[in-house]
Amino acid sequence: MDILTNVLRLLLLLIVVGIVASSIRVVPQAKAFVIERLGAYKGTWSVGLHFKIPLIDKIARKVSLKEKVIDFPPQPVITKDNVTMEIDTVVYFQITDPKLYAYGVENPMSAIENLTATTLRNIIGDLELDQSLTSRELINTKIRIVLDEATDPWGIKINRVEVKNITPPKDIQVAMEKQMRAERERREVMIRAEGEKRAAILRAEGNKEAVILDAEAKRESDIRIAEGEAQAIKMVKEATAEGIKMINDSKPSKEAVALESLKSFEAAANGQATKIIIPSDIQGIAGLATSIKELIKE
Repeated sequence: MDILTNVLRLLLLLIVVGIVASSIRVVPQAKAFVIERLGAYKGTWSVGLHFKIPLIDKIARKVSLKEKVIDFPPQPVITKDNVTMEIDTVVYFQITDPKLYAYGVENPMSAIENLTATTLRNIIGDLELDQSLTSRELINTKIRIVLDEATDPWGIKINRVEVKNITPPKDIQVAMEKQMRAERERREVMIRAEGEKRAAILRAEGNKEAVILDAEAKRESDIRIAEGEAQAIKMVKEATAEGIKMINDSKPSKEAVALESLKSFEAAANGQATKIIIPSDIQGIAGLATSIKELIKE
């Protein structure tokens, strides 16, 4: 009997210890526990050590406060110009209120996915194909604003939305590839033409500079030649003037002057001229010079 009593006491003690131990909970970092008391919301436990009343309080939901990422499958959408394409999106969100998240909506992830799909269809329906392909930032911003407003009563904060892929139909893709190829070829032709134009301009400028330099060199050469000839003429004139001055200073006799004149005529006679006209007064001087020359020979 005593053994059975001791066993029952030990078993009761173990049950009490187990109940007390299960009532002590530690909430880790970036977690929150939603607590219910007798089926009604009691409170939200944050990080730390907590104690709940056994059999009365219970942890209704454990909520992660970390930022989450949902990658939704591609959604078919129709543009304003009736082109059907598929777009898949990525949503980054974070739970800010565990109570609203636990009691606000039955399935938050499914609700966000459906809301994203309907919002995306509405936005793309107002855009044409080209605008849809080039307006990702606009699409991201509009979806985020709509989702953030809609999920606020659910205790969810939409941080950002990204359009990951936009897949147009195959025929549209082929047409776009042809257009891109034609655009690249056009740019290549333009770049080549611009290069040839630049090269032609540089060659023309080079030829122009060469002509200018040649003209300047010829002009400089002509100036130097003209200056040299002018200097030579000047020197001859100066020498002639100096010779005349020396003759005048030496006061030569008439006979010497006549003799020098005859020498000049003699030099002229040795040229190519066939006729030489001698003034009448010079003829008398010439006769005098001949007589003097004959006297010297005797």
